[in-house]
Order: sequence, then C-alpha cells, then structure tokens
Amino acid sequence: MESPSFLHMAFPSIPYYVSYSWLAMGILIGLAVYLRGKIAVLPSGLQNVMEVFADFFLNLSNNVIGHHWGEHFYPLIGTLGLYIGLCNFMGLIPGFESPTSNINMTASMAVPVFLATHYYGIKVHGPKYILHFLGPIRTLAALPLMIFMFFLELIGHLVRPVTLSVRLFGNMMAKHYLLVILAILTPWVIPTAILCLGTLISVIQAYVFMLLTCLYLAGAVEEAH
Repeated sequence: MESPSFLHMAFPSIPYYVSYSWLAMGILIGLAVYLRGKIAVLPSGLQNVMEVFADFFLNLSNNVIGHHWGEHFYPLIGTLGLYIGLCNFMGLIPGFESPTSNINMTASMAVPVFLATHYYGIKVHGPKYILHFLGPIRTLAALPLMIFMFFLELIGHLVRPVTLSVRLFGNMMAKHYLLVILAILTPWVIPTAILCLGTLISVIQAYVFMLLTCLYLAGAVEEAH
C-alpha cells in the first residue's frame, strides 16, 4: 500500500518499502562504520548496547544450530535480527512506514533463507541430503511410506518461504491498520496502548523470523538418522 509517508513524499516514484528498506540499510551500515572506529576494550554507551544484541544473536545461533554451525550462521542470523527489527520499528514512528508490511520485502528475505537452507544441506551431506525427506523408516518394505514422506516433506519445505514471508507481512500490516484506525476513532490513550503492543509485536516477529531460520538451518546441517 502506497502512503503519504515522509520518504514517499520525497521520492514518489520509489515504492515505500524500497525507500525505507534502503534507509534501514543505510542506518545499519552507518552504525557499523561509526562503531568500528569507536571500539574500546571496556565497552560503554552504544557499543555496550550493540554487544548485548550481538551476544543474544550468537547465543541463539549456538543454542539452536550448535556451536560449530551456529558461529558459521551467526552473521546471517544477526543481520536478519537487526534489519527486520529496525524495519518493524520504523512503522511506529509518525511519518514513517514499515517496509516489512509489504509482501515483496518479506519474501526477499524468506527466499534467500530457503535457498541457503538447501544449499548448506547439500554442501554438508551431498547426495545423502535426500534422506532428510524420506522419513525415519528406510527399508524396501516401507518404500510406499518413503515415497509418501518424500512428497510430504517436499511440500513442507516449499511452503517454508511462504509462511516466513506471510507471517511477518501479515502481522506488520495488521499492526499498521490497527494503529491508523484507532488513531482516527479513539482518543490518544488507546492508540498509545496499541503502540506499546505494536512495539512488542515488532520484537516478537523479528525473533520468530530468526528462530525459524535457525531451526531450518539446523535441520539441514544435522545428520539424518
């Protein structure tokens, strides 16, 4: 949905979800460059805050995927967490839009996660990666069940990018419409309460996206028993 937000009025020819995603990338890149020149042995201020986020993302990756692959995927998980979180919070600022309230934006993150999952699954296991799709019973007598499990797992994997993108998009769009409608129909007290709820939703949805990404990657690199 195109809306008269700050960047949309400044650049009307650019879709809002593109302009605000660029803004989010610019903020994160600028923050990284700034902190790179300010790193201290004893962290303080903004460095301390970002290290808390970094430790959280690393612990999430290690706990879900395992220490070896968790550290390998940690940059991906951390980038998704910071980027989605910032994009979600943009929708809470008057005059701004949340780029994650557009399905194109959320799909642009869900599809690479889907491709990375199967890329690393094939890279780690080679042809044996197919065993992940055949179920726990792999005997000649269970061949019909194996075929059924293969197509069932295949459908489940193909649906993953859809569920990732639609879940985030749906929640962000619902939050946006709810805030707009309540701001029109009710006094400022109720929209403020919904704004607090929107903050919670923004955090939870960023965490859910990261968690599901970790689970998908963990399932791809683990051994198929």
